[in-house]
Amino acid sequence: MREDTTFTVSGLALSGWIYTPDQGQGPYPVIVMSHGFGAIKEMSLDQTAEIFCQAGYVVVVYDHRNTGLSAGEPRGELDPWQQINDMRDVITLASLLPQVDPQRIGLWGTSYSGGHVLVVAAVDRRVKCVVSQAPTVSGYKNTLRSIPADKFDAFLEEIAQDRINRAKGLAPKVVPISTEGSESYAWSIVAGKGTAYVNAVTLRTRDFRMGYEPGIYIPRIAPTPLLMILASHDTRCPTDDQLAAYSTAHEPRKLHLFKGGHYDPYSIRLKETAGASRDWFDTHLGRLD
Repeated sequence: MREDTTFTVSGLALSGWIYTPDQGQGPYPVIVMSHGFGAIKEMSLDQTAEIFCQAGYVVVVYDHRNTGLSAGEPRGELDPWQQINDMRDVITLASLLPQVDPQRIGLWGTSYSGGHVLVVAAVDRRVKCVVSQAPTVSGYKNTLRSIPADKFDAFLEEIAQDRINRAKGLAPKVVPISTEGSESYAWSIVAGKGTAYVNAVTLRTRDFRMGYEPGIYIPRIAPTPLLMILASHDTRCPTDDQLAAYSTAHEPRKLHLFKGGHYDPYSIRLKETAGASRDWFDTHLGRLD
């Protein structure tokens, strides 16, 4: 049911999986999936993909460049706009699979990639249905909430110094994705055990995030159907910012608000959230001729 593969985008090999249903010959609708900020596909995306595949979808799952088993340097450098461009290339490659119906493409993203899918669905009409789970909607607001006000100027100075050092040919500065004792660390240390996950990104990654505002694309997504799956107590990508962004969406749209935090869809809320996603894809991809 699952095939290991690589997707070559801009000459770079992205590590991926292709799930194909075992019923009939197709062509099947396809769902393209990717993970969040520094996370990799082995961190629960296989469980969500299996639910989609069992419902009759080809599922394409991949790791972003510079992470996991995907190629790319510097390791741990996450440029959201590069990831968005890669996502559109993976959509192209998925549409060319012989078992896929290229007129029925669904897109699913979570956390950081939950923001990416908002942008892609707004600008790429090949996407016929989109699910954004616990998304980043404002990298700037996320940054402000994660850094104490009295340390923000020092953060900016550190970013500027890193640019100077890199211009001199020095190695990029690397910082942790999460620190011990945090909710993010508690999840990743368990979910990433035994995988290629690394709890580190370049400092420039945080600079990129600060300028990333995917939420502003939400009003442009319609008429593509949009489902947003949000946690009632998300502190990583704050719920109030997500709800405000969702309010700008046009029909067809749907909000699934589950009780819990940012990381619960990968564990105790996985069946609920994956089921809500599957039902949304069933409703909208299944209506196409």
